[in-house]
Amino acid sequence: MDSVIKNTEEKMKKSVQHLETEYSEIRAGRANPAVLDKVKVDYYGAPTPVNQVAAVSVSEARTLTIQPWDVSLLRAIEKAIQTSDIGINPQNDGKVIRMIFPPLTEDRRKEIVKDVAKMGEDAKIAIRSIRREAMEKIKALKKKGDITEDDQKQGEKKIQDITDKHIKNIDTLTEKKQKQIMEI
Repeated sequence: MDSVIKNTEEKMKKSVQHLETEYSEIRAGRANPAVLDKVKVDYYGAPTPVNQVAAVSVSEARTLTIQPWDVSLLRAIEKAIQTSDIGINPQNDGKVIRMIFPPLTEDRRKEIVKDVAKMGEDAKIAIRSIRREAMEKIKALKKKGDITEDDQKQGEKKIQDITDKHIKNIDTLTEKKQKQIMEI
């Protein structure tokens, strides 16, 4: 039964981490290097993440600076950013690439806040699904006679406590991200 609880907690942690990753990729009017995490550059025939071939830094609140270690990659990085779904045109000055993030309109902020809420809700659904699977596994253990009824109740309580903790964590992350978007 302990393995079921440990497994459940691991899965829930991964769901929360996935949500954090999704939130970090949201373009909220501020320059954030995480928006480039999914952008791959053709580096000697291999698709390579931008942050592995260049120094990516935030030079000002709304400006992302990308300085490749190999200057010959400038064009490839620029092309990769243009073909990605970031929606920002990179500016290449021959040495570095700058990405200037435009300020968000009020309507766009509200849209992003709704998207953030939906992502949070999807993560909660995933957590509840993991809880349901764990509860079924514990009931199956009881049915087989591997655990007592008291063990079953105790296991179910532990799983519910873990679930509540992760749901609260998701709510906190979502609220924090929504505040961040609205105050920009």
